[in-house]
Amino acid sequence: MILDIFSELQRAIPKDQVGDADFEGRVLRDAIEQAKLADELGFGCWWTVEHHGAKEFSYSSSPEMMLAVLSQHTERIHLGHSGVLAPFAINHPIRIAERAAFLDQVSGGRLELGLARSGGTEWETFEVDPDSSREQLREAMQMIPAMWTQDEFEWDSEFATIPKRNVVPKPVQSPHPPLWQTSTSPESFYMAGSMGVGVLGTTLVSPLSTLATLLSEYDRGLAEANPVGSFVNAQRSVFTFMHCAETREDAISSGAAEAILWFINAAPAVFHVPRNTWIDAIRGDLKDSAPSSDTALAAPEVYDDLDLNDPVPVIALLNRQLAGEQLDPVEVFEVMEAIESVIIGDPDACEKKLRGYADVGCDRLMCLMQMGGVSQESVLKSIQLTGELLIPRLL
Repeated sequence: MILDIFSELQRAIPKDQVGDADFEGRVLRDAIEQAKLADELGFGCWWTVEHHGAKEFSYSSSPEMMLAVLSQHTERIHLGHSGVLAPFAINHPIRIAERAAFLDQVSGGRLELGLARSGGTEWETFEVDPDSSREQLREAMQMIPAMWTQDEFEWDSEFATIPKRNVVPKPVQSPHPPLWQTSTSPESFYMAGSMGVGVLGTTLVSPLSTLATLLSEYDRGLAEANPVGSFVNAQRSVFTFMHCAETREDAISSGAAEAILWFINAAPAVFHVPRNTWIDAIRGDLKDSAPSSDTALAAPEVYDDLDLNDPVPVIALLNRQLAGEQLDPVEVFEVMEAIESVIIGDPDACEKKLRGYADVGCDRLMCLMQMGGVSQESVLKSIQLTGELLIPRLL
């Protein structure tokens, strides 16, 4: 199983740094340092995301530019865009193909390209039609490899009419870079498989049995695939929270466990989508991502009925954090430690959980290490330990 890094360019703003003009610059410089270390230690890919207006949660609003920078600071690690927002109003397919091929050129053929459907405030900001968002993603996935491999490209559909054009530059990789789809629901896992592209799955802190169900949908799609590109990319990659420390005590003191709670609570608030969609997923209630569930709410949610004693321990902690309670770091860590999909602890504990992912059919993991308020020192130590001790064990 290949271990990758997943980066939101994320950092919660400490109270003493509110208004610091260099805060965002430090986030970017720290990410460059992390990527250089990951490159040296044998991680497979550095995956970044695309989000807009997501203060603290994600400063990755110009991901292609960040990946271009990283291409000049690294030599071996692949550079992955885990979610170009595919609705045409956000990113026209020609622009996606052009920018992606440019990245492949300047990186010497290290690009991995994923597309995402987006949602929430991003649909609102760019005036996206939610009902056509899935079909626009599918169409973009069909168009991009054709642009890369044809001297002249043309297209005519409900969403775009493009006269014959020579889309340049062309990518280095032949016939083209690997294609991926970001997926969170049974329907989107199946859709990725049916197009013959790799799946970039997200299940947050759900049981591995939930992930196994989603991967079975991907496999069902693969069995019926009509590939959009020149080859089938049948890789199964999954997002996971990860923090590896020298000892269990160090893992507790890093604050990584509470940072995971911060991430899960922050996301629906940042993107103005219903929090219960995320909470239900933790309970194992898998829903297809209908446009109505991903559309931005008209007004921010008011959380005045939180169950602080929810029978699911992690949900109880999420509710208590959202209610403003001071949480016990040991209690939070013990709850996270018990969740099989959260990789947190010393190297031996992390290895055990990594093997659990391998057992349900994951080919690679996108490891989120820079999350919430975890310090740069702790993130670099986690990357170092993972690269030096865990990657060799998984070869």
